[in-house]
Amino acid sequence: MEQTDAVVIGAGVVGLAIARTLCLSGLEVIVVENRRTFGTETSSRNSGVIHAGIYYPEWSLKGILCRKGQENLYTYCDTHQIPYSRIGKLIVATTLDQLQVLERIEQMALDNGVDDLERMSAKRITQLEPEVNAVEGIFSPSTGVLDVHDYLSSLAYEVESNGGILAFRTYADKFEVSRTGLEVFFDGDQRMRLKTRFLVNSAGLTSTQVLRNSESFPAEHIPVTYLAKGNYFSLQGKAPFSHLIYPVPAAGGLGIHATLDLAGQVRFGPDVEWVNDINYQVDENRKNNFYNAIKNYYPSIDRSRLTADYAGIRSKLQGPNDDFRDFLIQDVHTHGIDGLINLFGIESPGLTASLALAEMVSGLCEA
Repeated sequence: MEQTDAVVIGAGVVGLAIARTLCLSGLEVIVVENRRTFGTETSSRNSGVIHAGIYYPEWSLKGILCRKGQENLYTYCDTHQIPYSRIGKLIVATTLDQLQVLERIEQMALDNGVDDLERMSAKRITQLEPEVNAVEGIFSPSTGVLDVHDYLSSLAYEVESNGGILAFRTYADKFEVSRTGLEVFFDGDQRMRLKTRFLVNSAGLTSTQVLRNSESFPAEHIPVTYLAKGNYFSLQGKAPFSHLIYPVPAAGGLGIHATLDLAGQVRFGPDVEWVNDINYQVDENRKNNFYNAIKNYYPSIDRSRLTADYAGIRSKLQGPNDDFRDFLIQDVHTHGIDGLINLFGIESPGLTASLALAEMVSGLCEA
């Protein structure tokens, strides 16, 4: 039977970052991806924002890894010529009753070590962004945007140039525990299997399926996950903003915010649409909801300029009525299977935290 040091399931941004780090540590790594190329699902269907770590409890993995990951990601972009812009983000309260939420966000950010925020009055906001309506706001100068495709391409290149293999159109069905490691089975063919010391389950939307198929894995450690679809609408014509504009957070997400890509195109989203199936089509009927949400902070918006753009789907541990849920990373201390590492609920800020997540998983492989 063929064997390798590590198999990583999933060639999204986190899977590629993990594979790269494992390759650089000297391991022989194979990344398996059931799609035709890397990063086609959650990784390429988001806002492309480099977050500062504002919204997360200080003790959380999301908070810790976002802060560390932001620093790592900016350094990576500089050293690998990945286009990015440290554009800055303005979080706005549009009514007086939202000020308490804004204060909680600011305190959470400070507790989380984010010490570069600036509180802004309505007058200061108008000076910075004349089209924005707000009673107060918080400005984050270290928030940025990057070219996600270039970042993914760079990670994939580093995996291959350091001896790793990217196996596309390959589905990891299940695994079994043997006396000498883990055996991974592929594409429904019992003859197609590979022995590995480490198996990293970074499959995102399908992260629980391989475990349900595997008799060796204790079912009580398979978490319940939910699919949250995030739709985006683009704004045709000249951008009305020069920074990212975020309302105070909404249930299940950060609210329908305005982002600018590196070309200056404005997109609004994502909203939160709880779904049972994976479908990336954007329903034009959602435009009214977008328009009503956006005009709270951008009152002069022209509804006719909004056009359905794209959608992404996040695998969440936090359901529609749940409180905050953190990233979940399982290793032998959780499920009892040596060499198996599972990642669940790696939604935002997963892109920002990707390199820090990779360091953490690599450390678990060394432990």
